[in-house]
Amino acid sequence: MDISNPRRILAVSLEGSESHLSRVLKDLTGSSPESSSASLAGITHDLELKTPYYTASIPIWLDVIASPSEWASSFLSEEAHEVLAVLGGLILVFVIPNEKPAALTRDDQPPSLIRHVSSVVQDGLGGWNWDGVRLAIGIGEGDADEWDELCAEAGMEFVQLKSGQMEKNEFGEKTGIPRVREALESNDWEHIFVGDPLSDSDEAHSEKSDGADDFNPESLEFGVDRSDFEGLRMAIWETSHRETGDSEDADTANAPKTSDVAGGSAADAKDEDGELGDEDIAKVEKMMRKLQAAKEMGEGMSEAQRKRLAARAVEEVMREL
Repeated sequence: MDISNPRRILAVSLEGSESHLSRVLKDLTGSSPESSSASLAGITHDLELKTPYYTASIPIWLDVIASPSEWASSFLSEEAHEVLAVLGGLILVFVIPNEKPAALTRDDQPPSLIRHVSSVVQDGLGGWNWDGVRLAIGIGEGDADEWDELCAEAGMEFVQLKSGQMEKNEFGEKTGIPRVREALESNDWEHIFVGDPLSDSDEAHSEKSDGADDFNPESLEFGVDRSDFEGLRMAIWETSHRETGDSEDADTANAPKTSDVAGGSAADAKDEDGELGDEDIAKVEKMMRKLQAAKEMGEGMSEAQRKRLAARAVEEVMREL
């Protein structure tokens, strides 16, 4: 299938790292982006993808960031809505510093870049509900575990590029540019106009799903134990009862004391003790859809990255309660 009007990729780097952004694009596409000015900002460069399932020429929009906080504010403005609506991928390129992430606190340094790009994904693209590719490419030698963790917390897959890098690691997983290309090839690039990209599609999804099997926690298979989902269920149940407890007590005190009403109340209480109500089930299903989105995002990541991503997703869901 030939995708004639694919979604776009936004590739960004800090000012001063444009040569690294250009290098990544050359390694990824086979050619360097050309600009009539000294800056790559505003340039479009194409990536040709061909798989057994589709062929597509994906436009890559390039941007260079001086202040990550100001950049994020502009991309979260109403004027940027149409740009975000057509994105299917986001690539962040940065040079891995010698310092630890915690020691870098300025706005024009990589940790700030990662956090503010993440804020655009979360608040502008829909967070876990967005089905696009999100990659943070760190260029540099040595141990990058802390950068990997920082990117995972930001909801992005970290890919390190370094000299003499093997195409696959000891687990047989692709690394470097081959991993970047693999992640991009596995994405859905067909552009479907669905209106507001931030609109809540949970209701439409629920209409298509008739059974609880669609939300089986074991089917997620991305490093979360069943006990985590039991914790989610109990948290939702307890939250619901905290919210309704006072009003139920007041209703009980003022209710007519007839045997029929008393009998009905006892039956209702028994049902509430035994099962979740429809509203609570809907909450669980919504949370499960978020976790499913995180699972799909983790496909192709290493096991350690998937576990970190899963833990982050569960933490976010619990925080919403």
